[in-house]
Amino acid sequence: MSLDATLSAALVPDESKHRLQSFLKIIGHSCDSWYWLIGLIVFWIFAAGEARAKAFLLAFILGVLAVFVLGIKFLIRRPRPEGEWGQIYRITDPHSFPSGHAARAVVIAVFFSQFQNLGLTIFIWIWAILVCYSRVALRLHYVSDLIIGGLIGAGAYYPGVCVFSWLLQTLPWLEFFAR
Repeated sequence: MSLDATLSAALVPDESKHRLQSFLKIIGHSCDSWYWLIGLIVFWIFAAGEARAKAFLLAFILGVLAVFVLGIKFLIRRPRPEGEWGQIYRITDPHSFPSGHAARAVVIAVFFSQFQNLGLTIFIWIWAILVCYSRVALRLHYVSDLIIGGLIGAGAYYPGVCVFSWLLQTLPWLEFFAR
């Protein structure tokens, strides 16, 4: 734990670097669950066919992932690092292990990697890494929170696809949302 805290503290940039701090705050917020949920709902409303089905799939996976990560957080109950920024996170979710943002960023990166667009894949993985870094740099998580969160996110995509497919076959009314 002390090695984790030391490594995490070493990754926190100097607070006098205001532009870097602002950039990290924007990147950190870019992976907030409500932004993705709202974005996917709007996309789902205006999309059709396979794009609509993929939006519903990603929303489903992100929802299940959020419940899973929150369950672990409330079992482990590791407090967040001391810090001033991110009061909304500190109040609504005082636990840091594992990082929901890391899990979400990685599962989103895995999702977009399936489109076999190299430029998009590189961009989204750089974004995911920056999201993870921002969480430590802003003193919201420890490095181990990010590693485990990222591994959970990486491992969640394909089981999520299988469960989603099974649910579509089992509950035919869900097909409405996936077309």
